[in-house]
Amino acid sequence: MSVIIRQLRPVEMNIVHDLAHRIWPDTFKEILSQEQLEYMLDWMYDINTLQEQAQTGHLFFTVEEFGAPKGFIGLEPNFPEEGKLRIHKFYVLPDTQGKGFGRTLFNQVVDSAFDLECDTLHLNVNRFNEAWKFYEHLGFKITGEEDLNIGKGYLMEDFVMELDISSSKKA
Repeated sequence: MSVIIRQLRPVEMNIVHDLAHRIWPDTFKEILSQEQLEYMLDWMYDINTLQEQAQTGHLFFTVEEFGAPKGFIGLEPNFPEEGKLRIHKFYVLPDTQGKGFGRTLFNQVVDSAFDLECDTLHLNVNRFNEAWKFYEHLGFKITGEEDLNIGKGYLMEDFVMELDISSSKKA
């Protein structure tokens, strides 16, 4: 098979860093100013920060086609509370959207939740990013809204979304 999911080691966080810098400018061009985009990329995708997260319990996976990374996820078990799997990062390259890479990554999220004994998937998504419709299509429900001050006068204006997967647990 030409498409695989692979868990990344802390020393491979350059893959996440590089993908984010390729994905974000297109994904957020209509939503964020160039200054906010650069600020957030520097803040969230600093290689040292990513490595520290990977060493302290965050899980990172990439979806690859013929060895080339096409997208990634970043997960945190039992956040914001016990039994929830937080999806902090979920991105695929713009030219690969609609080709099944997102669904493949989502299947990995669900498998990880089962392995970690988490019953609920939890994420925030920018309210102005059409990605919330993808999550809704997967069964997520909007459970709230948050405006998070991230410094320098910038806000993350998010929907909070959750998906209860307890009824679909493996037998």
